[in-house]
Amino acid sequence: MLSPDVLGRTRFCFSPLAEATSSLRLLGLPRPAHVHTPWLRQARARLDGVDLELLLSVVPPGRYIASCLVPRGRIPQPSLEDQLSALTAVTVDELERDLREVWSGRTPPRQVADLLASGARATARLAEALWDYWDAVIRPHWPRMCAVLEDDVSRRMAALVDHGFYALLRDLHPEVGVEGNLLHIDKPHFADAVYEASEMILTPSVFTWPDLILEDGETGCFGLTYAARGIARVWEGADALTPKTAEPLATLLGRTRAAILRRTDVPMSTTRIARELGQSPASVSEHLAVLRDAGLVTSRRSGRSVLYRQTPLAEHVLRAQLGGIQDESAGR
Repeated sequence: MLSPDVLGRTRFCFSPLAEATSSLRLLGLPRPAHVHTPWLRQARARLDGVDLELLLSVVPPGRYIASCLVPRGRIPQPSLEDQLSALTAVTVDELERDLREVWSGRTPPRQVADLLASGARATARLAEALWDYWDAVIRPHWPRMCAVLEDDVSRRMAALVDHGFYALLRDLHPEVGVEGNLLHIDKPHFADAVYEASEMILTPSVFTWPDLILEDGETGCFGLTYAARGIARVWEGADALTPKTAEPLATLLGRTRAAILRRTDVPMSTTRIARELGQSPASVSEHLAVLRDAGLVTSRRSGRSVLYRQTPLAEHVLRAQLGGIQDESAGR
């Protein structure tokens, strides 16, 4: 129920641990979502040294997720280190209760029993495995993931300003609907119930697509982890940004401006671009000003940052450039 308390205490947060958890569910699917194919291809080649058997035994595909792996957002952008530290404080009894629900109606693999047999060290073992996994397959993509998540939040906040609170929830997910002051969640495997909460946390996610993760509000906080808009942009061009494909654009714009423009296929701040290119923010800002004057990027403010993004003209130029190179290769 969307009470005045909930309306006044709705906030967004990001969750690195929830992203890692959702990506593991994706890895365990026999036919995973095609939108993440570029990431899957890269990830499967980088998993040496990661205890994937343990992780997939704790995060299998299915109806339920261990609640300790999709923690409630206490701050807008927690670090993975903070979330894993909190995970190590979970007792083995709480972990066992979560995993019993995860494997409800199914026989868990032996790795689950082995983990629980570790006693007080069980969650520390799990945290170490999650850290190795994050470092191998998610950390390299995290800046681009954050850019897409920030863009989703910015769009929803603009909708709130223009059309009111309920517009913020519009198109959140096909399973979500608003009728009067009730927020309807269509989850067939959940028993019918009405929950009242004093707070709601919305967590945009890259890897949750196409699912919706629900925290039912029994503790006074209602939570939804949903797929952010534009998640395919995180992986767009992942295999195409080679020196060969970059040459024509670099000839046209200059090497630095071409590199900056390619990175703005997702909203990026001056600081983040400068960090990725190893240049000063002042220099990057000058190049962005030129690209903006040329109609190739647009800018908007998000909190304390100004985010830059390719315009439709820039997208057209980049597509035409890549298409021309592919045609040339085919001709040979």
